[in-house]
Amino acid sequence: MTVDVGHEGVARIAKWFQRTGEDVGRLARDVAADLAARLGARTNVRPGDLAGLEGLSAEFLDAHPLAIGAGAIFSPEIVSDGARVLEWWVAQPDARPTKLILDLTPGGPRYYDYEKLPFFTTALATGQQTIWGPYVDYLGSDEYILTHTAPFAVAGRLAAVAGYDMRIRDLEAAIMPALRSIPGDAALLNASGRVVIGNSGRYLVGERVRSEPSDSVLIPLDVPGLGYTVLTPR
Repeated sequence: MTVDVGHEGVARIAKWFQRTGEDVGRLARDVAADLAARLGARTNVRPGDLAGLEGLSAEFLDAHPLAIGAGAIFSPEIVSDGARVLEWWVAQPDARPTKLILDLTPGGPRYYDYEKLPFFTTALATGQQTIWGPYVDYLGSDEYILTHTAPFAVAGRLAAVAGYDMRIRDLEAAIMPALRSIPGDAALLNASGRVVIGNSGRYLVGERVRSEPSDSVLIPLDVPGLGYTVLTPR
């Protein structure tokens, strides 16, 4: 009976991420379609081609209250002048989202080198969705967040991602009921074995579980690309 209840909680968590994954995939497809219509026969992105991203990002944020930011990020190789392009909008209470401004100039004191971050590199390398975190977004929200992205092609090249940011505390509100339905100490782990959320003080956010405890078992979530598992009692 305990195992059945535990697996039911895991299934509920998997279903939540499956739904959000479908929405992130849809955002990436919508961004790709909008860019394709603007590019025509061209193969490199110009600033004017990005005009539709604000509206698409705002629509995503409006439909997903847990998302605190959304947008798209591009590899310099598909931008006309080789520039780094991060088009991201931050949700605002009772107002339109505002554009996130980051230092994308190499060597700058607050340079945001997204080309080395897993939510960009892993998504492009695997061609699958990915989630990076939990991490402190010290150049943005200054909060513990996750970044969930899906890759998409521009002019036939897989060189951009679209996605959203979410605070860990907001994710807790969404999936903690399912995690607490699992009897005993349980935790959601990322692909690196770090705790995303735990249902007790035994597993703290950001802590790495280096090996499977003898009294627990790891159950993979049925969500391609994320590498998430739920650690539950045996």
